[in-house]
Amino acid sequence: MQPTRRQILDFLRRHGKGSVRDLGDLLGLTSTGIRQHLTILERDGLIQGHEERGRVGRPALVYSLTVLGDALYPKKYATLASLLLEEVRLDRGDDGVRELLQRAADRKAQPYLGRMAGMDLPARVAEAARIIEGEGCLVSTSFEDETYVLNRLTCPYPDVARAHRDLCYLDSQFLGRLLETLVYLEKCLIQGDESCSYRVDAR
Repeated sequence: MQPTRRQILDFLRRHGKGSVRDLGDLLGLTSTGIRQHLTILERDGLIQGHEERGRVGRPALVYSLTVLGDALYPKKYATLASLLLEEVRLDRGDDGVRELLQRAADRKAQPYLGRMAGMDLPARVAEAARIIEGEGCLVSTSFEDETYVLNRLTCPYPDVARAHRDLCYLDSQFLGRLLETLVYLEKCLIQGDESCSYRVDAR
């Protein structure tokens, strides 16, 4: 990224917001120069401007990071998740980790159960695929050997899953809760397969 625009993002990340004047004082640029950079950052969806009324005069236009802009800065969610799972394993063993993930799968499924009500299995499989896509993952479905297969082509938490394969259990339990049947993980991206493939018990 162009250095001046990176400095603008860094300032907004540190201070939460900033005006054209604030950024001009920081960078030693004219207001016109600052606005040119802000226009590009706003176009790219990294910042947003809004009016903020002061004590006197017209409202000032101030800028802040969008969710996309904030996402440029490192987040150590994978490290934290791995540490927490390891602590549970040390304290309660493998069974404790499985119990925790089962509860997490139930909680994750809960918001979707209402929209699945009354559906037959084919409709549930299609709806489950849409839910997975809504999480930002690529997914396909197929019907093989008289059973349905859900193929998730991207993993939402690969770094944690490499260290804690139990997370694959969470997803199979989540899908089983949505589909109201048993779901078996047959292939896994973390193992080098082309997808995480979940076979649905159609009985």
